[in-house]
Amino acid sequence: MTPAQTETYVDAAAAALGLPLRPDHRPGVLRFFALAAEMAAVVEAVPLGAHAEPAVSFVPVSPKEVDQ
Repeated sequence: MTPAQTETYVDAAAAALGLPLRPDHRPGVLRFFALAAEMAAVVEAVPLGAHAEPAVSFVPVSPKEVDQ
């Protein structure tokens, strides 16, 4: 997304949800949405075959379990 597209989306989403967006929060919200768009582009870039299926379930682990 371009910066202008991000701003347009944030404004439209906030209006649709009736969510007031304080001027001092706006820069952080715009940065978050730009980052989220970048992450989505990385995920969307992964090619999937015709037989690719989603995982049955996702079970997160705690950071403690990873460190062990």
